[in-house]
Formats: sequence, structure tokens, C-alpha cells
Amino acid sequence: MEPPIRCDRRQLLSLGAAGLSLVASAAWRSKAGSLPRLNPASGGDLARDLSRQSSSDRLRIGLISDLNSSYGSTHYIPQVGQGVQQLLKQQPALLVCAGDMVAGQKRGLSSSRLDAMWDGFARTVLQPIRQAGIPFLMAVGNHDGAPGFAADRAAARRFWAHRREALGLHFVDRADFPFHYSVLQNDVFWLVWDASSSNVPAEQLQWARRQLSSNAARTARMRMVVGHLPLFGISQGRDRPGERLHQAHAIQTLLEEGNVQAYISGHQHAWYPARLGQLDLIQLGALGSGPRSLLQGNIPRQQTYTCLDINWRSGALRETTYAVATQQAVRWDDLPAVLSHQRGRLRRNLQTRQLLIREARTSER
Repeated sequence: MEPPIRCDRRQLLSLGAAGLSLVASAAWRSKAGSLPRLNPASGGDLARDLSRQSSSDRLRIGLISDLNSSYGSTHYIPQVGQGVQQLLKQQPALLVCAGDMVAGQKRGLSSSRLDAMWDGFARTVLQPIRQAGIPFLMAVGNHDGAPGFAADRAAARRFWAHRREALGLHFVDRADFPFHYSVLQNDVFWLVWDASSSNVPAEQLQWARRQLSSNAARTARMRMVVGHLPLFGISQGRDRPGERLHQAHAIQTLLEEGNVQAYISGHQHAWYPARLGQLDLIQLGALGSGPRSLLQGNIPRQQTYTCLDINWRSGALRETTYAVATQQAVRWDDLPAVLSHQRGRLRRNLQTRQLLIREARTSER
């Protein structure tokens, strides 16, 4: 009689992870088409995927926005693919996109053309990210599915409906995915709302308030909100009504009362990290066509992506933005210390700042 086979805890974890990976990979292939196999040497190994999901002392999050080219385009400028590859080398635990993944919002685009645009996004952006084993979370932008563009919204829903379960996300509320939903990932509570126009619907603001007071949000180490349009205009040609959210003060109050660390947005095609009361404003630059200049300052127009590095032990968050052309970090001190806009002034944030949630969790006890 042969002796029984024994597995220690590490072996059991590896076997379980391998099973989950095979199921996820099969689901993705069946829903998104045939993909090349994961190459462990290129970043798809199970050990690193497990480490991303563990409750370690550090967490890295990658941020991108505004990837699209001209209206109706099914292709992307080279900087988009280059920026994605550079960001993947940073090995983030999660990659977040603040919208404008395709080039819609033009009357007359056929359903087949819209589907082809989303297929181009899948090839250039989504597939490399998921092949690297990195979960992907996104907000819908005005060029993805703006209100009043029914065909655009239908195409966005059609594309994401068959990929939702293959994004590597742990959903809390997914009833209206991809337009608004919530996720609990790596001890961070993520709320995504539909800021594809200047008006977040009133019912979504009420939903956001409920979500931010839910058990999932209250037990998270940090809370983040993502939407496409920002609270303020920060770039040339975008500091006007329609290019920023209405009711900025009411939204700020809602987010502060919900103990949100940061509101992450795009649309302005320029990066400016600001502090508003108790809220971080992470306003992302464009990875795709048409980067813009800030309202003031001498930062060149350039394609960028951003990393957030969180140290749970010290309770600190560090924000770094990289220029795709140079692969170098943009110098923090080159940003204007104060940015004047039509609604007032924004002050540049600290590059390394304390996490709000520590204070919030203490006050809730």
C-alpha cells in the first residue's frame, strides 16, 4: 500500500490558485476571443498574482485616462501601447482607467463601427493588461457612452457585459456595470459613477452615499471614487461649463462625508494633483491623442500615466506621474504651486501624503 499524498499549506494555495487561473483564463478566451497563452517570464506567473492579492504592507495602483484618437478611430497612437507596456513593468496590483477608451460621441457612427472601435481597445489595451494578470477597473467617458448617444451606450454595454467576470475584480454592486458600480479590491473600496457628462444623476449620488456607508466601504482600508469629468477645469480650453461636473461643492461634501481619499478623473488631458479640503483630486493626463497644457505653468503637453504607491504600515500615499516619451517621472516641483481657474484656486497636493481612512476608521468606532 502506497503512503498517502501530503500537501502542505503552500502547495494547497498554489494548487487552488492554479485552478482559479485556469478557470479565469478559459472564461476570458471564451468571451473575448482566442488569446495567446500567459508567459510566466513576461509577468503572468501565479506567485506574483497571489502576492498582489495578499494583504502586504505596500500596494501599487496604475492610473491611465483618455486613450482615444480622432472620432471613429479603431486604432491608437503608438504612445498608448508604449505607455501600457511601461506601466505593466511597474507591476501594479490594479490598473484603473478614468475613461475615454474609444473615440465615440459622433452622430452617425454605425453599430458595427462602434464594435470595431471597442475591439481595437481590446487588442491594444485590455488584452495586454489581463494577459499580465492585472485586474482592470474603468469609468465610462464622454467618448465611450455620453448621455444622449444611445448607440454609444449600447455598444459600451455590449462590449463590457461579456467581459465583466474576466476583469479580475471583486464586485460589491454591479447592477449597472459598466456605468456605475462598486468594487472591494486589495482592501480598497472603489466607487465608479457615470461622469460621462457634466451631471452625475441625482439617483447615483444617493447610491454613492449609501455605498460609502456600507459595510464593505467601512471595513476597507481606503475609499476611492472614479469618474471621467473632474470637479474643476485645469487645462487650456477645458475650464468652462460642460467640461467639469456641476454641483462641485455638493459633490465635495458628499465625498468628504464618505471619508473618500481621492476623486480620480480624466477629460482635461493634463495632470494636476490638487488638495481640496479633506479630498485629494487626482486629475490625470492623456495617454492618447491631444494632451493639453495646464491653465498656468510650463509643463509641456505630453502623454502620461500615473502610479499610486500606498504604504499601509506608515499610512502614506505617494503619487508619481511618468512621461511616456522619456519614461521619466514628471518633476513635482515643476507643477504650479497654485492653479487659478474659473471657480477659484486649487493648491498643488503633497506628493506623499497621509491616508485619510486611518482617521476615518477611528472616528467611526
